[in-house]
Amino acid sequence: MFSLRAQPAILCGSVLVPMRACSKGIGAILCAVCALAWGGCVVAPRQPESDLAAAYRTLSGKRFVDLTHSFGPDSPVWWGFGQAKLRPAANPRTGEPYTIAKDGFRATYYEMVGQYGTHVDPPAHFSRTGTTMDRIPLKQMILPLVVLDSTPYLKKEPNHAFSVRDLLAWEKNNGRVPAGSFVALRTDMSKDWGNPQKFKRSPFPAWAFETIKFLYTERGVVATGHESLDTDTSEKLLSETWLLKHGHYQIEAMANLDKVPAKGALIVVTWPKVKNGLGFPARAFAILP
Repeated sequence: MFSLRAQPAILCGSVLVPMRACSKGIGAILCAVCALAWGGCVVAPRQPESDLAAAYRTLSGKRFVDLTHSFGPDSPVWWGFGQAKLRPAANPRTGEPYTIAKDGFRATYYEMVGQYGTHVDPPAHFSRTGTTMDRIPLKQMILPLVVLDSTPYLKKEPNHAFSVRDLLAWEKNNGRVPAGSFVALRTDMSKDWGNPQKFKRSPFPAWAFETIKFLYTERGVVATGHESLDTDTSEKLLSETWLLKHGHYQIEAMANLDKVPAKGALIVVTWPKVKNGLGFPARAFAILP
């Protein structure tokens, strides 16, 4: 089995032979020839493992949680955008769909708004001078993940807006929200994704505008996300307007936040690099501690 760890080796002249290869077969013969030709062999020191190799070995042993919904023509979407249309891609000259039997391949033609499924809203979505999705820094696509759990409040108030007071109570139990993190709001709305009408209900559990503003100005977070299609329930979309116009991006319609701890995980989120893009379905996942 392949291992990222460097293997000890024997140096015979200019030939580096893995030590375990000298124990049998052609490897043993090669080591013997080297010993005769160069008057002996020396054991080469184990090469130190690189930081990236060590990081990958650590991450590969962790549990990964998908934070993304699969989407299709019937997935929830704002009524003003309309449903996606997916159909087989066709030859523009003949109009005939490509098939594996006839052409050896197949493809799909997608007709949909960028804000579909689990998706990214870049600043340019609400700001003429805002950053487009192709210019969001790569380092903002992998961040420490904080999950704020709003579900305890929903028993008494199903459409609860997560407040600064709620946030401070969370910090009392979990510690201060780290600067530079991605903060997601858990409401368990994602469990209704398969029932579009129920999922698109309004009002719904969401952020309070004061909390969004507090997280960015007082805690220095990089981005936020939530399970609903909108950031809050205000008529003027105050939270979304404020955060996008202040240069931050958000991820909407997130899934499986109930499977992620309050702190300690990482989020990786990415999307296609559409030139001057104003939004697109994203793929987000968490790496658990």
